[in-house]
Amino acid sequence: MKKSSPSPVSSALEPLSEKLDPNGDMSLAVNIKMDRRFFLKVSGMVGAGLVLAFGLNGKAKAASSEGRPELNTYIRIAPDGSIFIYSKNPEIGQGIKTALPMIIAEELDADWDDVTVEQSPIDKMLFGRQNAGGSRSVASNWNTMRTAGATARHMLIEAAAIEWRVPAEECTTENSHVLHAKTGQKISYGNLATKAAALAVPPENAVKFKDRQDYKILGKRIVGVDNHAMVTGQPLFGIDQVLPGMLYAVYEKCPAVGGGVDSANLDEVRKLPGVKYAFILAGNGNVMELKPGVAIVATTTWAAFQAKKQLKVKWNESNASKDSLSSLIKQAQLIKTQPAEKTLYEKGDVDAAMADSAKSIDALYSFQFAAHATLEPQNCTAWYDNGAIEVWAPTQSPSRGLISVANTLGITEDKVTIHQTRAGGGFGRRLVNDPACEAAAISKYINAPVKLQWTREDDMAHDFYRVGGFHSFKGGIDQEGKIAFLQDHLITFSNNGEKPVIAGAPRQPSQLFPAQLLNNFRLDQSMLPLKARCGLLRAPWSCTAAWAVQSFLHEMAVAAGRDHLEFLLEIMGEPQWLPPKGLYGLNTGRAAAVIKLAAEKAGWGKQLPAGRALGLAFHFSHASYMAEIAEVSVSATKKITVHNVTVAADMGPVVNLSGAENQCQGAVIDGFSTMLGQEITIENGRIQQSNFDTYPLLRMPDAPTVDVHFIQSDNPPTGAGEPALPPLAPAICNAIYAASGYRVRTLPLTKEGFSV
Repeated sequence: MKKSSPSPVSSALEPLSEKLDPNGDMSLAVNIKMDRRFFLKVSGMVGAGLVLAFGLNGKAKAASSEGRPELNTYIRIAPDGSIFIYSKNPEIGQGIKTALPMIIAEELDADWDDVTVEQSPIDKMLFGRQNAGGSRSVASNWNTMRTAGATARHMLIEAAAIEWRVPAEECTTENSHVLHAKTGQKISYGNLATKAAALAVPPENAVKFKDRQDYKILGKRIVGVDNHAMVTGQPLFGIDQVLPGMLYAVYEKCPAVGGGVDSANLDEVRKLPGVKYAFILAGNGNVMELKPGVAIVATTTWAAFQAKKQLKVKWNESNASKDSLSSLIKQAQLIKTQPAEKTLYEKGDVDAAMADSAKSIDALYSFQFAAHATLEPQNCTAWYDNGAIEVWAPTQSPSRGLISVANTLGITEDKVTIHQTRAGGGFGRRLVNDPACEAAAISKYINAPVKLQWTREDDMAHDFYRVGGFHSFKGGIDQEGKIAFLQDHLITFSNNGEKPVIAGAPRQPSQLFPAQLLNNFRLDQSMLPLKARCGLLRAPWSCTAAWAVQSFLHEMAVAAGRDHLEFLLEIMGEPQWLPPKGLYGLNTGRAAAVIKLAAEKAGWGKQLPAGRALGLAFHFSHASYMAEIAEVSVSATKKITVHNVTVAADMGPVVNLSGAENQCQGAVIDGFSTMLGQEITIENGRIQQSNFDTYPLLRMPDAPTVDVHFIQSDNPPTGAGEPALPPLAPAICNAIYAASGYRVRTLPLTKEGFSV
């Protein structure tokens, strides 16, 4: 069984760090430059074996001069053969705590059973970017992790060669051992660790990576390192955190963003059972940190929850949101008939092509606001003591959390320590650290350790929502049944009247698919005012744009009388790499390959009973290529059954096959859940949904089977958790049309009368 740290707080790193000279004057250490990072080998620690760490070039030197140790992501091989690998990024269920150490272990040629994985502490000076977002964790750490493992392996071979007095080139490695075939000798990494630690770190060009065909760990199904701890109920998540003498807090905020506290019945609340404190916090003016509100601190979570029910607050809503989504939707219906506020991107002559088209169609697609609805509600534990604070936070962005907590308390960042715990779902919600700021402020006020716990209702009312919006399309077909032009008038929302809310519009309008592949394309934009705060939700922008664009492309294929598969492949054309060339530019050859693979695996063109059909969609995001085909039945009463979804993915070499499949399957289920019946509505500035009775999750009997197929390649690895979601909604909606002739142009599906 794979071992991992049972505690949310890494325990093995701190003692090693303490053994380093705080000034960085390590007589036995060797630093070399490697890309933008350099290796730091620390030897001479009795009993430590081989320790390999990275320091940030430049930053680490500055850090050491300030009296801080230079350890970063590293490997420790103990004399007993135990191999400790530290995982630096937050684990929110995406499997990164297992995946990053797998990369190191592969290049180290370690026996995975010898490896113990621990979560690293948070320190931007030592570890650089520690964040979970954008499906970038593997992509951004791939080369660093490979170099770490390969360098350690190189040094162990050198140590064995010296021991045996044989050329290092004749030695090989296997399962945490070095072997010499000519003499039949074999020695474990543990027995070599201390000797390897005495060697110089090899230069970068001396380190060789494995060929992909020689991988023994990567590409295999590896069980998550926390799985055993989770099923046996060991503390891993933020909500599990317990401190000696800890109290329990809740925090009530105005239901309309921008509102403050006029007064509250604090004296009554303080008399309730278990209540220790009840007080008002003014906020710090930043809705992403500390909003104004009322804190109640009690001896138990239950007592705090019960007291919150008795809390009566008079809110000051003079500057609060008066948002009315129903009114905004009516305004959008008018805007689509009017000239757009601005053109974001134009290619060719859309107006001329419109006039010359053999056939044209237009359609308005609208999609809903959505909440993240993580199963672990927001929470945080904080302990303010003597001008400094420690925070235990299930966060996706601990580095940013450190800054936010310091801002909230008015202290310097070096007075803030953040321990990263496992998070029960993130999806982008935990990129904002407002619960950590609230917990910190409450702990400072009472000068004691406290765990802040949000209710599900708090979570729903104070989220940073996926923005809703509208795409008003016009499209034309020429005499040959090809796309003559495509025009998209995006109607989105703005908090300041100048810029769209986050993820409300594409960052690179010219790269909106299929803009680069058409002769005539125009993207316009208009905005509606909004006070509600929006944020990033799984595959931001792509999760809604893919649905609208891929659905309308299917409409155009139908209007042209063309098969959708053939129509989509024709758009891709000959294989080419579109700007920006490189990882984040679309390669039409890779795109066509996943589309063809999905079609092959799903049996595109096969005969199906009446009312049952296949729907296809493709999307490229986060540098990954995803094509999905949904097989859907539609009854006369609009009841749908999604029987199966076939996913074809190209994201370079797969690191953990189990994790990659899990992410694709999870994205399909999550995507179906969101498109089916989830919707956040706002009236008088207030969110109208409060819990899963009004914001339903997909139930297990309604979930489809999901078949996942990967195209393995030597392209740089990218992610699966986000890019596997966007094609799902258009694939299902295109299948609904093929099965029933009903075109879905509004999400969620329940608004169009569909059910499961």
